[in-house]
Amino acid sequence: MEIAFKPDFAKGNGLIVVVVQDIHSQEVIMLAYMNEEAFEKTLETGEAHYYSRSRKSLWHKGESSGHVQKVHSIRLDCDSDALLLKVEQIGNIACHEGYHSCFFREWKNGTVSYCFEQLKDPAEIYKK
Repeated sequence: MEIAFKPDFAKGNGLIVVVVQDIHSQEVIMLAYMNEEAFEKTLETGEAHYYSRSRKSLWHKGESSGHVQKVHSIRLDCDSDALLLKVEQIGNIACHEGYHSCFFREWKNGTVSYCFEQLKDPAEIYKK
């Protein structure tokens, strides 16, 4: 029996949402988008590629920072319009603001706090 594994990019006007999970900690570290080209590049290279909605272009995660994501597995949801990537986050920094996870702020019982320490100043990561 063949299992269908074809994301439906048409549902999201050419984009699908991608939840990114750290393979070691199991934490969700990012949320991004892929178009079909980013998906194919990810399959081809074994490293995460995404589509930037703000820049309207393809981007290879870690291309400028060195903090690439090695893809261990990709899961497709039941509606074929969302992906879950399980990745090894090289350099331990997924967030462009220098945190392990993009989800570094937390609201809990009426209080907002940081749930991760900033690992690096973004100016050090993205020297231009």
